[in-house]
Amino acid sequence: MSTATESTAATAGLRGVVAAQSAIGDVNGEQGVLIYQGYDIHDLAENSTFEEVVYLLWNGRLPNAGELADLKRQLQANYEIPAQVLEMMRSFPKDADPMDVLRTAVSSLDFYDKQGHGTDRENAVNTATKLTAQMGTIVTAWERIRSGKEPVAPDKSLSIAENFLYMLRGEKAEADEAHIFDVALILHADHELNASTFTTRVVAGTLADMYGAVTAGIAALAGPLHGGANTNVMKMLKEIGSEDKIDQWLDNALAEKRKIMGIGHAVYKTEDPRATWLRKFSKQLGEKRGDMTWFNMSQKIEKAMLEKKGMYPNVDFYSASAYYLMDIPLDQYTPIFAVSRISGWTGHILEQYSNNKLIRPRAEYIGKRDQKHTPIEER
Repeated sequence: MSTATESTAATAGLRGVVAAQSAIGDVNGEQGVLIYQGYDIHDLAENSTFEEVVYLLWNGRLPNAGELADLKRQLQANYEIPAQVLEMMRSFPKDADPMDVLRTAVSSLDFYDKQGHGTDRENAVNTATKLTAQMGTIVTAWERIRSGKEPVAPDKSLSIAENFLYMLRGEKAEADEAHIFDVALILHADHELNASTFTTRVVAGTLADMYGAVTAGIAALAGPLHGGANTNVMKMLKEIGSEDKIDQWLDNALAEKRKIMGIGHAVYKTEDPRATWLRKFSKQLGEKRGDMTWFNMSQKIEKAMLEKKGMYPNVDFYSASAYYLMDIPLDQYTPIFAVSRISGWTGHILEQYSNNKLIRPRAEYIGKRDQKHTPIEER
C-alpha cells in the first residue's frame, strides 16, 4: 500500500489528474500534437486567421464567410475601451508591471458592461467578444502611456493582429509581420487545462461573471512559471551575449542546476508543435532585419540541450526572439500571451457555464491529528 507521502508526490501539481471534460483543446505530449476543437494546430496555423480560431473555440466549428464577417464586425465595434478605464490607467505608476495593469484594467471593464454578469450563452458571448476585442487595446495603450506617448485609437478596419501592431507602433505593420503576429496569436490561443485556463474554469464554476474569471486567469498567467517564460528566454539570450559563449554558459548553468528557459515542457515529451512555427518565424524575421544573432544562438542552444538532456524547445523559446525582432518590449511578451489566450479562456468559460458543476476538489490531509488545546499562558 502506498503511503500518503507517496500518493501526494505522485499527483503533485495535479500532474496527470483529469479535472474536467472538454471539447475545446487537447494536447498529446507523447506525439507532440495540439488540436483545437478537432483541428490540428499545423492546419490552423497554415490556413486560418486568429478570428476564425476565436469562432472555432467558442462554437466548436469553423465559421462560414458570413459568420466570420459578422464576428469581425462585432470585434471591431468593441475595440475601444471605456474612456474612464483609459483615464484610470493614466494615473498608474509608470513603472507598474504591464500584467498588473492588464489585470486591473480588465477587472474594471466590468463596471461598464451592464450585462457583464450574465452567464447565459447570449450575454456570455457578448462579454467574450468585448474582452477579446479590448485586450490588445489595453496592452498597447499602457505601452504608449508609460512611454509618455498618447495611446493610438484602434482602427476598426483592421484585424486583431494588425490592430495590435498599429496601436503599439502608431503605423500599420507590413503584411508579412502582421501575418506572423496573427499566426502567433493562433498558436497561443488554447492549451487545454494549463494553470490560467484551469483558474478561469474554477472561478466560472462558482457562476462568477466572466470578467472576474478572466481577471483571475490573468493573475495566474502573470506567474513566472506560466506566462513569463518567453521574456526570460530573451533575457537569457542577452545575458549570454553571443554564440561563441553558449557552450561555457550552458555548462555552468547545467552544473548549477539552473533551468534553461524555453527548453522542456510539463506535457510535451517531443517537440512542441507551436515551436515548429515560431522557429520558422524567428529565422524569417532575422533574415528580414539582417540580424541572425538571436536565431543562431537559439538554434545552438536547442541543439545542445537536445544532445545533453534530450529536451526540446517549447512555445516560449523562439517566440522570444521573434517578438524581439518585431521591436516589442520584453515585459509585453506575457500580455501578448493574454491577448491570444483570452480566446481560449473565454471558450472554456462558455463551456463551463453551459454544463456547470462547482469545481471543489479535496486535499489529502497530511497534518497532525489529536492535538489538544492548552491555555495561552501554558504555551
